[in-house]
Amino acid sequence: MNKQEVLSKIKQGKLVAVVRADSAEQAFKIVDACIEGGVVAIEITYTVPGATEIIKELRAKYNSNQIIIGAGSVLDTETARVSILAGAQYVVSPCLNKEVVKLCNRYQIACMPGAMTVKEVMECMEAGADIIKVFPGEILGPRFIKAVKGPIPYATMMPTGGVSLENVQDWIRAGAVAVGAGGSLTGGAKSGDYDSITQTAKEFIEKINMA
Repeated sequence: MNKQEVLSKIKQGKLVAVVRADSAEQAFKIVDACIEGGVVAIEITYTVPGATEIIKELRAKYNSNQIIIGAGSVLDTETARVSILAGAQYVVSPCLNKEVVKLCNRYQIACMPGAMTVKEVMECMEAGADIIKVFPGEILGPRFIKAVKGPIPYATMMPTGGVSLENVQDWIRAGAVAVGAGGSLTGGAKSGDYDSITQTAKEFIEKINMA
């Protein structure tokens, strides 16, 4: 699956599950629960122990029609390259690192750096970002996207942080091409309740489709 196909799948599914876990075992269980709930994109963050190996194993286990796998919390080019070699199909960062974007574009991997101001949004676009991660979403809120799209209607943005069942429709209606959901989606893992993750994923998708 090439970069444009990966981006298309994210925009069509509109829900990226952001996986933060205490162990590889927990991460795999979260991913399985998300897939069962209909999620089509998973972001394995580099705060998870053994993230590179997890990405590699997930790419070996699932095909791209089942799930696309990305790397999150990528802070530098070294981590970006390692994740790409492991099979990451997109790279997400909390802020803009131009060298990471350059590297991703070199290897035709979708890149999603973070921004929290209009200036940063423009800098991400000028650097060649495919999607701009609006972060932290809980501080900025859906109105940020709507406001940015006034002067920059072609900005392609996806919020992460603070996205919940209560506000996901507001984000989509404001113009987000997709949303990244972490604890609000995967929180059940802390108590071992993976069925709740599956159910929450279904509810997220239902609300997104309604919006």
